[in-house]
Amino acid sequence: MEKLKILVVDDESRMRKLVRDFLEKADYQVIEAENGERAVDIFFEEKEIALILLDVMMPKMDGWQVCREIRQYSKVPIIMLTARADERDELMGFNLGVDEYISKPFSPKILVARVNAVLRRAGKADAADVLEVGGIKVDKTAHQVFIDGEPIELSFKEFELLQYFVENVGIALSREKILNAVWNYDYYGDARTIDTHVKKLRSKMGSKGEYIRTIWGMGYKFDPNGDTKKA
Repeated sequence: MEKLKILVVDDESRMRKLVRDFLEKADYQVIEAENGERAVDIFFEEKEIALILLDVMMPKMDGWQVCREIRQYSKVPIIMLTARADERDELMGFNLGVDEYISKPFSPKILVARVNAVLRRAGKADAADVLEVGGIKVDKTAHQVFIDGEPIELSFKEFELLQYFVENVGIALSREKILNAVWNYDYYGDARTIDTHVKKLRSKMGSKGEYIRTIWGMGYKFDPNGDTKKA
């Protein structure tokens, strides 16, 4: 199934890279534009762009003008990004048909959550956003987990950890690999923090927690089909 396309428009290359990395990690396809004029060209050249992340202050054509141009032809979801926390700007955005308005600086992970929510409201959430294995259902867009049909409450990191395990079922994962994938830019400490999170996650999963097998001296493997005794 094809990934949903997101157009990221910002004149700062570092910002585009940061947003792109997190969106790609969330399994979106990212297309970049460095200014407003290029964004408009790409939008009409590309097929089936699902959402636009649009910076306000840009050379050649600012975000407001880009939004006006696109809104003449399309109702594609648009999230505006701005360094200014100005109520007038926010009102202007909503009057132009903007779906969300986010002020810089922002948490990239919160941005991804907003993207998921906007796409879900627009009816563009992909069926692949729901993962199911061994009686465990992970709804990536709604950020919910069900075990044998019953919801369980997980912290943000516990949810991301379980999602990563389910996406890599049957694969032996080192602590360093898990740390890089789940904690990414946000953590610079001891990889053993994973052990603490795994312990809490197992306890919340009940008997299904035994699917997370310890590989001594390395890390973990999520294996609902193998021996359920923790190594």
